[in-house]
Amino acid sequence: MTEWLVEPLGADHVRDGFACGDAALDHYLLALAGQDVRRGVAGVYVMRQADSPEVMGYYTLSAYALERGELPEDAVRRLPPHPRLPALLLGRLAVDQRLHGAGLGGWLLADALGRCLGVCERIGAVFVVVHAAGDAVVPFYQRHGFEPLLDHPLHLFLPLAIVRKLGLP
Repeated sequence: MTEWLVEPLGADHVRDGFACGDAALDHYLLALAGQDVRRGVAGVYVMRQADSPEVMGYYTLSAYALERGELPEDAVRRLPPHPRLPALLLGRLAVDQRLHGAGLGGWLLADALGRCLGVCERIGAVFVVVHAAGDAVVPFYQRHGFEPLLDHPLHLFLPLAIVRKLGLP
């Protein structure tokens, strides 16, 4: 059985063979992810097999804020009336196409959501937001409980209160 690890992007991770099938996501990992980490723009987390430095998946996390009006009324009903609400952005999530269909996208998403909960122990955040790479990806996030924002069908949110109930590590 393969042991998978998820860890912050480092200099020893091999990225040049990564291909998820989306040119923008591939380019980001190969050319921009390291810069974003160095500049503090995003945390980049890579998935690899325990015995290999080759990146087989990744996601990014950043601080974010949602405008109250972007959310359905039932999502904000019990929250303070602030115009902006703190959130965490899962900006990118990709799995190498050699592993498509193996369930690792959901596993990687669960890791990201668990990390979001860890961050929320130190700072305030109410939602996790994703920016889906296209219409084809939206059902993946909806299967995991995400709902579209009112004016942005490719931007979806999940209340962290729901994530807490999942009991992620």
